[in-house]
Amino acid sequence: MRARDVSTQMSTVTETMPAREAVKILAAQDLPGLIVVDDQGRPLTVLAGTQVLRMSLPAYCQDDPALARVVDEAAADVIFDGLGDRTVADLLPRNRPELPAVSADATALEIASVMARSNVPLVAVVDRHRVMTGAISLDALLDRMLGQ
Repeated sequence: MRARDVSTQMSTVTETMPAREAVKILAAQDLPGLIVVDDQGRPLTVLAGTQVLRMSLPAYCQDDPALARVVDEAAADVIFDGLGDRTVADLLPRNRPELPAVSADATALEIASVMARSNVPLVAVVDRHRVMTGAISLDALLDRMLGQ
């Protein structure tokens, strides 16, 4: 099995995209994160779903999750309003890791190694110009390795 056999098309985002739009894409595709690409389609990093939550939640809820209990469900529904006019770039951590990438010829073991080393559950599949041709999620990799 090679990366090209597991790779699928995946929506990407750019740093200038509104954060609210990225959240909608993240939710619609049921992914652990989104790949952020530059204007030429080259992967830069990943916007983890947990980072979106971190930037959306009030600080007091992060400091003490028990305080989140005082927020009623109606208020919880508007939590993403906290994103305001932020962009994807605003949600990315300062020390953002480079997104792991593999060639279409990478083996399952290579993909797993890159994913494990980077601690990112998404790997971009890139051509020789580092333009993204697809992506592989941890779930897809594990399913394929287990023969499912």
